[in-house]
Amino acid sequence: MNDRVVTRQGTPSSAMPLAPTGTVSAGAAPGRPSVIQLVFREKGALYAAYIPLLTDGGLFVPTAREYKLGEDLYLLLSLPDDPQRYPVAGKVAWITPSNASGGRTQGVGVRFPADEKTRALKQKIEEILGTSISSSKPTQTL
Repeated sequence: MNDRVVTRQGTPSSAMPLAPTGTVSAGAAPGRPSVIQLVFREKGALYAAYIPLLTDGGLFVPTAREYKLGEDLYLLLSLPDDPQRYPVAGKVAWITPSNASGGRTQGVGVRFPADEKTRALKQKIEEILGTSISSSKPTQTL
């Protein structure tokens, strides 16, 4: 993995939903949704992971862990040049397997929920990306 996107997986050590200052433990408890810290250090990495085709937005999450479509996944998202962490309770919308054609990175596409807080986050991401959102540069997404 490159140094532009950092992920850390685990399960929450406190009750759901996660607060922006929530902690992550190393193990995964059966039946509990995964928590992934997703840190974007550069605008280009955010562009490569953002999924504008999903109505409420979403992100590609590089991971070797296997997920099922529709599975709940909690993200603790950090955006470039923003000290705040954003908790997102998403669902797996698509899966890129380890042996995907074209050398695509293994991981999952996470669909954002249709709520006001996440709509504001989608708008913030699109403001950060600006005109590059309509670029023809390849991404890790659909």
